[in-house]
Amino acid sequence: MKSNTLILHTAALFIMPLQLMFSVFLLFRGHDEPGGGFIGGLVAAGAFVLYAFAFGSEATRRILRVAPRDLLAAGLLFAIVSTIPAFLSGQPMLTAHWWELPLPGENYLKLSTPLIFDIGVYATVLGTIMTFVINLMESDE
Repeated sequence: MKSNTLILHTAALFIMPLQLMFSVFLLFRGHDEPGGGFIGGLVAAGAFVLYAFAFGSEATRRILRVAPRDLLAAGLLFAIVSTIPAFLSGQPMLTAHWWELPLPGENYLKLSTPLIFDIGVYATVLGTIMTFVINLMESDE
């Protein structure tokens, strides 16, 4: 199901990058404020669905660069990996752990298990929705 309208093609090319940037913003903002992996993944999936409607499923597979099922599996793996530090320290399953990695100068990069979990949810949601949409589009063709 590929659309041949110039307006949809142009809109998809301009809107998709903005949607993807906003989805990453929602992902990183989500631990302390509304947002997170789920809504960020939905917004990212919306960007790829718009692209799929404009250019078709094959073009969308090429721009994703990763099979949607692989993205789903990687997301589940990230979510599971985020529970390991709590398990190793004898704490309840989703207890948050934080690390500060030194950067050049006097800066630090703060990483946490909630961020790893949210990235896993983001990838899982994106992979699930894109698997459904691409398979539906290809069954229609």
